[in-house]
Amino acid sequence: MNPSPHDDGKRPLLSRRAAIVAVLCSPAKLGCAALAAVAGLWTLAAGRMMLNNMPVQSARRFKVGFPTDYPDGYVETKYKETHGIWLVNGRYAGRQEIFALSTVCTHLGCITTWQQRGEEFKCPCHGSAFHKDGMNFEGPAPRPLPRYAIRIAEDGQLEVDRGRTFQQQLGQWSDPDSYVAVQS
Repeated sequence: MNPSPHDDGKRPLLSRRAAIVAVLCSPAKLGCAALAAVAGLWTLAAGRMMLNNMPVQSARRFKVGFPTDYPDGYVETKYKETHGIWLVNGRYAGRQEIFALSTVCTHLGCITTWQQRGEEFKCPCHGSAFHKDGMNFEGPAPRPLPRYAIRIAEDGQLEVDRGRTFQQQLGQWSDPDSYVAVQS
């Protein structure tokens, strides 16, 4: 055999078999790496879902102003980020009352949003919806939003206590500590 003009007599860097293995295995290795990356991201997302989504919260008890600051039918949204509550002046069981609802959906703990147009609290994660009074009416949420204790403090302001919750399904929304009656 005559050597080719490009042949310097040295052995090739890769044998034919090694080149074929490299070409065929590279996509498999890339696919495995991509699959591992996707699995890792899914694991992180699932782990994040298990954590509490509540914003960092301040004091357990805090004042939110005077009852006259909240007209009939009003939903105050400014305490969502700082305290995790919706403050509502609405009707429940024939009574006009002011109450503090938790912002946390009772399905998997996502934070609800107030939808002014539909006058409802909506969970962006799985579509649960709650009436203005906190009652669930759509989606997978199994229970109404819980209420927090609320009272009129000595200075006449409303004071919310997140350390005490009231569940509608346990009949606790009739407890006078779960609302402030509004005089018409």
